[in-house]
Amino acid sequence: MTEPQTQGAREELESPLENRLARSFEDDATIGKPLSRRARQTRRTVEAYLNAGGIPRYMERLREIDAAIAMHTRRIERAYRRLQEACSGDARLFARRWREQAERWRFGSINELIRQHNEWYPVETRLPMDPRTGDYIRRSGRSFRRPELGPEWVLERFPPPQ
Repeated sequence: MTEPQTQGAREELESPLENRLARSFEDDATIGKPLSRRARQTRRTVEAYLNAGGIPRYMERLREIDAAIAMHTRRIERAYRRLQEACSGDARLFARRWREQAERWRFGSINELIRQHNEWYPVETRLPMDPRTGDYIRRSGRSFRRPELGPEWVLERFPPPQ
């Protein structure tokens, strides 16, 4: 290994780690100079910091919910077809077994995401409130709330024959 050539480089290596770390955060180019107009006028808030980077959490959560619903829908559709084939045309047997199977489907993780969405979406998107109803104002005439999944959801999408 070669020795540092300058006195400053030697002092840098000999100084404690904390001093070197602290100096690494300093920007010599801006020391003693006034802040730019933009830097002076920009509001510095936690909200602005969190909004500045990446996709908002409510969008990520909605993507996760939609992907999970699509995955469950595909799985349920496959199970529906398999059970139809297994019951070989007996509608009453199929209807009974399908209701039993719908009761056994578990949606714990997706329902947790849906609960988080229903709780945090209005805050994260700053939905205004309607003072008359005390509820959040609907966007495009639709509520932001998503219903949780359960046996009723399965039977609504894939109803047994009557």
